Amino acid sequence: MTLIAVLFVVGVILLGFEVFVPGGVLGVLAGLSLLAGSAVAFIDYGVSGGLLAFGIAAAMVGSVLYFEFRILPRTAWGQRLFLKAEIDGTSAPDRERDYTGSEGVAVTDMGPSGYIEIDGKRLEAFSRSGFLEAGAPVKVVGTDNFRLIVTSNSE
Repeated sequence: MTLIAVLFVVGVILLGFEVFVPGGVLGVLAGLSLLAGSAVAFIDYGVSGGLLAFGIAAAMVGSVLYFEFRILPRTAWGQRLFLKAEIDGTSAPDRERDYTGSEGVAVTDMGPSGYIEIDGKRLEAFSRSGFLEAGAPVKVVGTDNFRLIVTSNSE
């Protein structure tokens, strides 16, 4: 009986720590510990004892999950653990048009990356010509995932 109780307590503790160490490893170990406790109950006390232990293990898992997802987020301590806001954004700027062939000016020194300005818009760019000083005229020759590819307009 002691081994069953120890396995159940270890399983519940591991499941509780899953909140702090995400990744699933502790959750899997918790599940294995609870299943091992149920298996020992089946061996020691037969089918009725094993089913009772399995039911207790399931109730313990349900209680821990209810606490973690319903009660803990409402506490001051739990407020720091859970995200409440989502970030709505994109990793690449939206471009209303294709800038290929457009001419602009380097806003920053481009060594070889920097910013250019085309039609009053500041855009990230990569200079295929190497280093360009701020104020140098540039021409867009293509696009990359997140930036425009430019060459010196004097070439």
